[in-house]
Amino acid sequence: MLEMKIKEKACRGCKLCLDVCPTECFIFNDETEKAEVSVLENCIACLSCDYICPSGAITHNNHHVVANFYRNIHFSQRMEKFL
Repeated sequence: MLEMKIKEKACRGCKLCLDVCPTECFIFNDETEKAEVSVLENCIACLSCDYICPSGAITHNNHHVVANFYRNIHFSQRMEKFL
């Protein structure tokens, strides 16, 4: 079974994972100013959030790796200056 976690201490609250996720797995907690996994069942394991996270706060386990799977490269290139 797929697992996805966000290390709370590592999350910067940048919301890049919310912006890049094609299936809206995340929410932003206004109290903690951190991203949280809200609907894990929506995750398609594209790893775009893991790829874009500037602090490496997001991890996935027990996922099937698919070569050349979804990555929003255009978005990632725009965000490159922040990484």
